[in-house]
Amino acid sequence: MRVGNNMIKICKANLQHLDEMVSLFEAYRVWYRMESNPAAARKFLKERMDNKESEIFLAIDQDTGEAVGFTQLYPIFSSTRMGRVWLLNDLFVAADHRGRGISIQLIDAAKNLARETGAIGISLETEKSNVVGNTLYPRAEFKPQTEENFYFWLAN
Repeated sequence: MRVGNNMIKICKANLQHLDEMVSLFEAYRVWYRMESNPAAARKFLKERMDNKESEIFLAIDQDTGEAVGFTQLYPIFSSTRMGRVWLLNDLFVAADHRGRGISIQLIDAAKNLARETGAIGISLETEKSNVVGNTLYPRAEFKPQTEENFYFWLAN
């Protein structure tokens, strides 16, 4: 799909993409105020791929061959709905490529994955202060869950 003046291709990532994924993943983590650690990021991503614990889609600029965005999804299950749910845990587009619809293309790839795997849906969370994300997700047909509370226990 052409985005602006560039052709963007969405592909499923594999280990050949590891260097590009580490770069984008680190930019994403830093955006979330985490300390950069490329070695740990490489190990984390490689383990997810080696163990088939996540699905990662990359947005590739066809003109330059550069990876400019990614999304990573993890499989989870709903006992009450008795089905698979994909957790869209990560979505990131490099700053100089934002505003071109690449996030929507990545979300569409995630939706296709959900359909292809017979999942009942996709779940995600974002910070309340994430103005871009909180505008993007409703545009992509995600509905805020107002009937549930989300809790988290931190082990450390």
